[in-house]
Amino acid sequence: MQDQLIDLLIEGTIDTLLMVGVSAFFAFLIGLPLAVILVNTSAKGIHPNKKINHVLGSVINITRSVPFLILMVALIPFTRWIVGTSYGVWAAVVPLTLAATPFFARIAEVSLREVDQGLIEAAQAMGCNRKQIIRHVLLPEALPGIVAGFTVTIVTMINSSAIAGAIGAGGLGDIAYRYGYQRFDMQIMLAVIVVLVALVIAVQAFGDHLSRQLDKRKV
Repeated sequence: MQDQLIDLLIEGTIDTLLMVGVSAFFAFLIGLPLAVILVNTSAKGIHPNKKINHVLGSVINITRSVPFLILMVALIPFTRWIVGTSYGVWAAVVPLTLAATPFFARIAEVSLREVDQGLIEAAQAMGCNRKQIIRHVLLPEALPGIVAGFTVTIVTMINSSAIAGAIGAGGLGDIAYRYGYQRFDMQIMLAVIVVLVALVIAVQAFGDHLSRQLDKRKV
């Protein structure tokens, strides 16, 4: 029984890491450019555009306001069209990505807005164009905050993956629901909780460490 439990936990952990890892990759790939666009098209940005900023901001806000469970169910037809199924690890990647992307975009936007305006003005005075300012000023200066925000995003995604697992996505959430809740086995429930807590602690510790290493303001 103990060996079976360990095998279940290992399989569930691998599935959870897979769905969160792939979703986090796409959330970062899409969310960071969205944050850059939001900052640069704002009234104080280097390329103000009220219309683009308003439309993009509204889409992000609407997406963020939908609870993950409702979003996952609503996206079933779209998920089936993208990956060919509405169940399993890969099916969870679609709603996880769509839920995490606007969340991370807003967090990254805050970090980008905190970049010293004087640095941007100095770069403009030196003749840097918009792409050079983004690449050599905005992103490097905001990087510690972006990493810290991405860490929070991944932790949130781990929690969401447990919800997704409970409705057929696999992973630790599926194990907790099928073997723990439905069979009233508290040992499995507690084991899943311990693994989830360990994952969150590990991700948070690594993210905090990396953010500190990237912070140029550290003593």
